[in-house]
Amino acid sequence: MNILKRLIIYSLLVAVAAIYVGPFLWVISTSFKTASEATENPPRWVPVSPEFRASTQPFAAKLPDEIGRRVGIIKDNYYDRVMNDPSFDFALYTRNTLIIALLSTLGASISSSLVAYALARLHWRGKNLVFGIVLGTMMLPFTVVMVPQYDLFRELGWIGSNLPLWVPAFFGVPFFIFLLRQFHMTIPNELADAARIDGCSEFRIWWQIVLPLSRPALAVVALFAFMGAWRDFLGPLIYLSHRRDFTLALALQFFQSRSGGTSWELLMAATLLVIAPIIVLFFMAQKTFIQGIATTGMKG
Repeated sequence: MNILKRLIIYSLLVAVAAIYVGPFLWVISTSFKTASEATENPPRWVPVSPEFRASTQPFAAKLPDEIGRRVGIIKDNYYDRVMNDPSFDFALYTRNTLIIALLSTLGASISSSLVAYALARLHWRGKNLVFGIVLGTMMLPFTVVMVPQYDLFRELGWIGSNLPLWVPAFFGVPFFIFLLRQFHMTIPNELADAARIDGCSEFRIWWQIVLPLSRPALAVVALFAFMGAWRDFLGPLIYLSHRRDFTLALALQFFQSRSGGTSWELLMAATLLVIAPIIVLFFMAQKTFIQGIATTGMKG
């Protein structure tokens, strides 16, 4: 019975994983095709040229030619027609996105940790009420506050620059404040009490004791903040007006819609180039990410 139950559970997990992984595999497959192969009906998962299918040679004999042909197609799609496209300055858009993502990550990590420390470790009147208000702001979608924020940034003269995309991160992010508060509450109070006896200020306790111990949770916050800033589309669409300031997500939309549309194989290649850094970053920080999620919220 245990074997049957385990088989059912694993089958369900594989099915759910296939639902999520399937579109990503289709993006990869399409980016390896030519224009005619990308629009074939019915579509093919494995990109195979007509020459390969028409050849009567044994499979092992015709495979090297197909691999060489496919490598040339991949180079043409990715390097020649996307990365070196004069109307799609991939290096410039990557630099713009990286600057915004790094500043947003730095601001969100520092400010959210400071606010979380005040809500978790300090004793002051109205702390729980303030924390409830912070949680309440998490329920407001961006579309609700979009117009007031735009009016505020317009009065500041920030429209047309990238300042609205990263400066708000330095004033705390509600979801990150919640995560870090829950983690800070798991740190023993004796450490902070001993530091106070030695004459440490609250800021020094946060900087030298709480912050180093919060590295797993900070890694989760940093990863979420970086991913959110990297894939943000609505923010750059609203605030950026010059093409030289575009981020990758916004530039990808213009790449798709130029001249009434673009080839599917080129769009998938550009899409894969945009999301590849996030995938690599997640797998590099996977262990720390899982540790931070597992140890957050154990107390509170």
